[in-house]
Amino acid sequence: MAEKINPAYKLCSGKNSKLFYYLRNYLLYLLPDALYVHLFTKRGNITDEERQIIEERTSYYCKPFTASLPESLPSLGQQSLKERKPAGGTGRRYASVYFFDSYEYTRCFPKSLRWNYLFGDITHVPELPAIVKSRPIDGDNAFSVLLKLNKVRHFIFLNDSIPFTEKRDMAIFRGDVRNKENRIRFMQRWFGSSVCDAGDTTPEVVADRLGLPAEWRRKPIPIKEHLQYKFIVALEGNDVASNLKWIMSSNSLAIMPRPKYETWFMEGRLIPGFHYVEVADDFSDLEEKIRYYTEHPHEAEMILKHAHEFVAQFRNKRLERIISLNVMRRYFGQTGQL
Repeated sequence: MAEKINPAYKLCSGKNSKLFYYLRNYLLYLLPDALYVHLFTKRGNITDEERQIIEERTSYYCKPFTASLPESLPSLGQQSLKERKPAGGTGRRYASVYFFDSYEYTRCFPKSLRWNYLFGDITHVPELPAIVKSRPIDGDNAFSVLLKLNKVRHFIFLNDSIPFTEKRDMAIFRGDVRNKENRIRFMQRWFGSSVCDAGDTTPEVVADRLGLPAEWRRKPIPIKEHLQYKFIVALEGNDVASNLKWIMSSNSLAIMPRPKYETWFMEGRLIPGFHYVEVADDFSDLEEKIRYYTEHPHEAEMILKHAHEFVAQFRNKRLERIISLNVMRRYFGQTGQL
């Protein structure tokens, strides 16, 4: 039986409200298609700088490929709110966040167009071009076309009022470690240390079944409590580290190994020592990096500045919408349908 999350934690966690998310999207869903498309596809005046950004990011998410899709694949007209089971991915049953986040854009195209989609935490490149939330960074990943999916969970940005120099000279990690070897290795090395407040938030019944150490267990804590620390550990889970976006918008440094997977956030473009503090895959240099940037706050604040600049591009809702529509348009074009 799944462990219930404390309602008080849900209210003060600092994460996006799913209630508001569903309310907004159900209301948009009820709009007539013609009115929705008219309102949603308004572009306004686009500057030359914005045009360059749109093209650059569109090309990043949807890399050049030429491929046709079999007629057995579903058309946009078959996309249904009632669909819960993913077409691919980890095999879980997904709530309708993936429907809403994709339908927001697919609704603007002819319903006869066919598409391939893999909803969920995708860590492989599909055999046919597919719309995905995540993909491997290395290798030929052109058939993995990124769209901004499950954004209610992944896209959280903060306004942190605590200066870096006033935070605790430690790192903090909270995360579910089940079936995640990298997180287990981290806990084995740094749990109970004086440099990192590390805790496993795997539900108790699951942790007991898997034989995870009971002393590792900690309750999830609100984001604002993480912000008391100079360093917040971001470790990839089923795919990316979902906390990386809000860490990089805060005044705490993201500290992590070089990422292996990426989403709409373009983790593959992050530069170690420039956007975040990189540690070795075995976490052996964590204490050394914490000490260095604690003793060199000016360098730490330069990384924070670059991190905030990187995050800023995702705060422009108008450009985010235009780029998303362009990605879908290019996907249909490169599959020979537009």
